[in-house]
Amino acid sequence: MSKPSKKFDDDPDTTGHTWDGIEEFDNPMPRWWLWTFYATIIWGIAYTIAYPAWPMVSKATAGVLGYSTRAEVAKDIAAVTEANEAINTRLASVDIADIPGNPELENYAIQAGGAVFRTWCAQCHGSGGAGVQASGYPNLLDDEWLWGGDIEAITTTIRHGIRNEDDDDARWSEMPAFGDILEPEEIEQVVNFVTSISGGTPMDASMVEAGAVIYEDNCSSCHGENGMGDREQGAPNLTDAIWLYGGDHDTLVETVAYSRFGVMPPWSDRLSEAQIRAVATYVHSRGGGE
Repeated sequence: MSKPSKKFDDDPDTTGHTWDGIEEFDNPMPRWWLWTFYATIIWGIAYTIAYPAWPMVSKATAGVLGYSTRAEVAKDIAAVTEANEAINTRLASVDIADIPGNPELENYAIQAGGAVFRTWCAQCHGSGGAGVQASGYPNLLDDEWLWGGDIEAITTTIRHGIRNEDDDDARWSEMPAFGDILEPEEIEQVVNFVTSISGGTPMDASMVEAGAVIYEDNCSSCHGENGMGDREQGAPNLTDAIWLYGGDHDTLVETVAYSRFGVMPPWSDRLSEAQIRAVATYVHSRGGGE
């Protein structure tokens, strides 16, 4: 059994807690600690009055100082915009074909265009620009371009978009839904023929010859007699095994029967001329531009 602790006359009062003969003194907190604690309370109250703090139904209280993180970001953006105003003016006014030959302007355009691409384009074309085949978003890194892949053509495509009704100058092509024109057997025949000219293995080689006739009568006017397409009217090359929606038999049957109609919005109403030229330069520089 523990012995009670020795008491002295100047010992402070205890809290009444005792453990194994040890009593807990009721010492007051140091004055400096108490004043610091009180100061933090006062500071906290003052902060919630001065700055946005208390959550409301749709937003927080504004605070008497009117501080806004959005306003700070807007100020920073405005400062960067002002600092880049001169080079953006040059970028928007110079002949677009001259940008790749100007190291200063090209470097700025690629850096600025990369930021634009990651903000507005990566959702469809992927962060690296490789596209998403199954969803019909084209790869921007290869050399296969409908309507052309030089920097002027890319700029026009970005500015006006593809198959949208918001811009009269949009790139436009429309493949008929041959399910309303051809019999199912004829679709099978032409798909086997197209597979054969793309370097693939037809599911039924006996249909290839008949499919060639179907192709000549219905498809050659757009895709060409040899199947190499016509980029000026947006008709893809069928011989290179590059497929926007997939090149397996079932997918090709679906494409022929129901057609495809991918839409790209025009960016002229969302991006400045400098931004359009910058992102065109960036895409062109990724390796797929002509």
